[in-house]
Amino acid sequence: MDDTFGILDLGTLRRAYDSGVTPAQVIAVVEQRIEAAGDRAIFISRASHEQLAAAISDLLARAPRANSLPLWGVPFAIKDNIDAAGFATTAACPEFAYRPDASATVVARLVAAGAILVGKTNLDQFATGLNGTRSPYGAPRCVFDERYISGGSSSGSAVGVAAGLVSFALGTDTAGSGRVPAALNNIVGIKPSPGRVSNTGVVPACRTLDVVTIFAPGVSDGIEIRAVMEGRDPTDPYSREPGEVALPDRLRLGIPAGDELAFFGNEAFRGLFVRAVERARMLGAEIVEIDYRPYREAAALLYNGPWVAERLVATRDILAARPDAVNGVVRDILHNATRLTAVDVFQGEYRLKALLAEADREWARVDALLLPTTPSTYTVADMMDNPIELNSHLGYYTNFANFMRCAAIAVPAGRTAAGLSFGIQIVGPCDSDAAIAPFAAAMHQAARCGAGTDGAYHPASVPLPLAGERLRIAVVGAHLRGMPLNGELTGRGGLFIRTTTTAPGYRLYELAGTVPAKPGLVRDDNHDGDGVEVEIWSLSPVQFAGFVASIPQPLGIGRISLADGSEVSGFICEPAGLIGATDITVFGGWRQFRQQAEGTGPS
Repeated sequence: MDDTFGILDLGTLRRAYDSGVTPAQVIAVVEQRIEAAGDRAIFISRASHEQLAAAISDLLARAPRANSLPLWGVPFAIKDNIDAAGFATTAACPEFAYRPDASATVVARLVAAGAILVGKTNLDQFATGLNGTRSPYGAPRCVFDERYISGGSSSGSAVGVAAGLVSFALGTDTAGSGRVPAALNNIVGIKPSPGRVSNTGVVPACRTLDVVTIFAPGVSDGIEIRAVMEGRDPTDPYSREPGEVALPDRLRLGIPAGDELAFFGNEAFRGLFVRAVERARMLGAEIVEIDYRPYREAAALLYNGPWVAERLVATRDILAARPDAVNGVVRDILHNATRLTAVDVFQGEYRLKALLAEADREWARVDALLLPTTPSTYTVADMMDNPIELNSHLGYYTNFANFMRCAAIAVPAGRTAAGLSFGIQIVGPCDSDAAIAPFAAAMHQAARCGAGTDGAYHPASVPLPLAGERLRIAVVGAHLRGMPLNGELTGRGGLFIRTTTTAPGYRLYELAGTVPAKPGLVRDDNHDGDGVEVEIWSLSPVQFAGFVASIPQPLGIGRISLADGSEVSGFICEPAGLIGATDITVFGGWRQFRQQAEGTGPS
């Protein structure tokens, strides 16, 4: 098959699959592109032909119909501090490497949704850095000029997406690693609010701050992928069910005032940011100058405060046993951390709390922040000559975000006269992930700079998540996160709220002859077993009406009683739909039933 895809966004792939293209043909194109790219230090390990063939066979056995899962046949890569069964995890330190027994929770969820893992990508060793040069596997370079850094620490993931080698890739973000390389390679970086996405199976940098992130061509792709990944994981005590924070349609966006708006001499980036602010005004935002000092001082604590000691949790054994195996700059950072005391930790915590209180006064004046993703970029040679100071410049606008539990979306915002990529980020309060997405997508559209090296790519819009009062709906089967019809909710701006159960007195049936397979929820007052698992979502009234109108017989929407005593609109089934149906109530929910049926659930 000829390679005519351009960048591998979800829309392009879905249209190709609808036209008869097969996953095997797409993966063949991906392999050809990777080989053609040559050794650019993007990947640390790649799936073998046998692994890829097995993944395709498994996908077709589980879901033979094209696009019948949310990420059916979508090729992706992961940063090599994230576990994947069948691959070593190195964290860019060969002497640290181990082979995990299972994939990270996020990887397992993506594969269950139909995605195909093609490899693991390079990074700054132990995710310590924002520049991409601190790896024994080489330094990935900016896709526009190989003299320049790619950004890090999620360097290979960003370059892989920007070069069109995969549809999306996972990174991690402690200080900005899911956003800085997105900006320097003209793609989107989605940083969820901390806790929305599980960290089980991720080598920690700072466990209390780490977030798994998504690199994608556009915001719409990124939030679809995030919806598959997020949700509480019982194996991760830091994970939680996502919340929902609404923002007004007309955003008040804060930008740094005066000298706090720093670019460290990069006047080209300054000019592009001024143009981005004007585009934000044209899109209807109100621009508010804020005191950026508390954000800047909080950002400085990440490497200049006691949080650097948290990095020793994962690295102290290798640092003690094989210090020669650790990158020199990373080794110096970790050695300095060994001098910190418990007193330093508490003093740092006190200082952070004071800065958060100061920042709260600025947050009260705005709905979100509009910031450069990074104030400048540097050549690899310059970074090697001055690795600490220049790295700190890269995190000037990113380091504070996880301290403040923020959601953030980094999007492209133009190119300099020299062809280098500049990006901006929309940073919102915790759980504003869905609320900031439409404006971030609109900013990407308005910049007219494509994605990665594909200048012709036009990013899709993201529906506003609010249109007056939101209406809640309980879904029980094929519309659950990761299930084949979930896109019917996310495509209408649906927001996931929580997972819960019905009150006792409901039965769940597998309906006969439905494609994709669907369950039916039926009330039975004579049944006193446990409730059935459901997900609660919200839609605007207009989108709610359109969604309900699209529901086919024998399903419909009625009132469902929940375990907490409340009622909500949700899926119910007509009695006629139970002809030939199988009672699956004992499984507790549709997801659990499907896992058992597909052999992916606990035995």
